[in-house]
Amino acid sequence: MITVNIATLKNQLSHYLTFVRRGEEVLIKDRKKSIAKIIPQNISGDEDEELRALASEGALKLAERPGGTPKSFYSLPATRLSHKKAVKAVRRERDESC
Repeated sequence: MITVNIATLKNQLSHYLTFVRRGEEVLIKDRKKSIAKIIPQNISGDEDEELRALASEGALKLAERPGGTPKSFYSLPATRLSHKKAVKAVRRERDESC
């Protein structure tokens, strides 16, 4: 991972974006404190455009490995919550957040 201060990044953005295009991550610092990271976008086409947009907004995090969900997830016990109760809980949660 490459580390750069804001002023240097501002003056040499194209240079650092070259590293990102090659797959490197660039850590941005402000007075020795990490504040952001530029990471390469997965251009494989596997993710839906909407998912990539949500990930760029920070609304969700894409899986870091191909396949996404580990196989052990499917051996976990299923929820005992009925569909009706689950819908009611989600609607209540949405109403509270507005």
